[in-house]
Amino acid sequence: MNATLPLTPARERLLLWLLALTQFTVIMDFMVMMPLAPQLMRAFQIEPAAVSGAVSAYAWCAGISGLAAAMYIDRFDRRKLLLTVFALFTLSNLACAAATSFHMLVLSRAFAGLTGGILGAIVMAIIGDLIPANRRGAATGVVMTSFSMASVAGVPTGVMLAAHYGWASPFYILVLCSLPILLLAARVLPAMDGHLVNRPPLSAVLPNLVALYREPKHLKAFLLSAVNMMTGMMVIPFISPVLVNNVGLQPAEITYVYLAGGLTTFFTARMLGKWSDRAGAHKVYRIVSLLFILPVLFMTHMPVMPLIGVVLFFPFFMVLASGRNIPMQALMTTVPEPSRRGAFLSANAAIQQVGTGLGALLGGLTLHTQASGQISGYGWNGWIAAGMALLTVLWVGQVRGAAPQAAPVNGVKAA
Repeated sequence: MNATLPLTPARERLLLWLLALTQFTVIMDFMVMMPLAPQLMRAFQIEPAAVSGAVSAYAWCAGISGLAAAMYIDRFDRRKLLLTVFALFTLSNLACAAATSFHMLVLSRAFAGLTGGILGAIVMAIIGDLIPANRRGAATGVVMTSFSMASVAGVPTGVMLAAHYGWASPFYILVLCSLPILLLAARVLPAMDGHLVNRPPLSAVLPNLVALYREPKHLKAFLLSAVNMMTGMMVIPFISPVLVNNVGLQPAEITYVYLAGGLTTFFTARMLGKWSDRAGAHKVYRIVSLLFILPVLFMTHMPVMPLIGVVLFFPFFMVLASGRNIPMQALMTTVPEPSRRGAFLSANAAIQQVGTGLGALLGGLTLHTQASGQISGYGWNGWIAAGMALLTVLWVGQVRGAAPQAAPVNGVKAA
């Protein structure tokens, strides 16, 4: 029997951590491709640009699925949609693990993008439906600890397993992690269908989608999302091969680098979320983005240095790279009206994936492997990323939200 279910503080915390676990698998799936680059380059005899091509395949397909999802995401109960897409995402990781050639891996990554690409939008739509605007920064901070969990537990474990048991082992681990999360979500997540009360007819779906992309305040937000993602992806996908080929680390030592960064962000994500609620998302985004420029330039011009030096530096990069997204995501939930939140966030997720793909693609074009094995051109990526970060600092003031409204209670029902 379905009954109206008040969202108590304890249940709210449980749901947020469940969403964080869901995001953990999505972020690990995306992030693990980057430190696996040295193993993939050796296993398939490919260049760094080819690895960025696999990253781009995920991003492009995630963008396509996000564009399509904008037409239907607000037409379904959020719980049912999350469970269905997450189950397909789990299958995509199994396909990645079973790939026997690089072409098959790229196709599997495309499948992963089609499924995983909209999970983030569904998660943020749930937060927008359940959490009042004045607490969404803190809620986003909790869910964004998934980035930290992926960095601390997921990526280092995946890299270590890949170094000993082959590049496919992290994807098998992802499948094993996803299954209990899927079962827990089916048991705990409530039905969320309050947004279906004013559901438009099917004939209005396409016109509404066009209207979504024509609204000036939406376009301003989409531009911020795209450039924000491009900024990070000019640098992040190539960190691992550069650390191995240029700085002199061993592939297995990348584990300790990501572990140090992830442990730090685990504590700072929630702090940044609460700071965003107190000081305002615009102010926090500007400060973090400006500070982000410094580690970006050092990362892309890093000299040969011992492992301990890289481990001590990398947390600064990780905290600021992930920290930019917390106030931005909280800000994005305030831009649309509640009845269009799912569609807007899905469209925004598609735009973010386009930015991710463009950043990885453009970043790969500037890089070349020299005869000595070193990768050249990374410094240019750092300067371009710094310029983009400055652009977002100037542009974020153009992004404004709709009038704040309290989160609905009647739209949350017991499963």
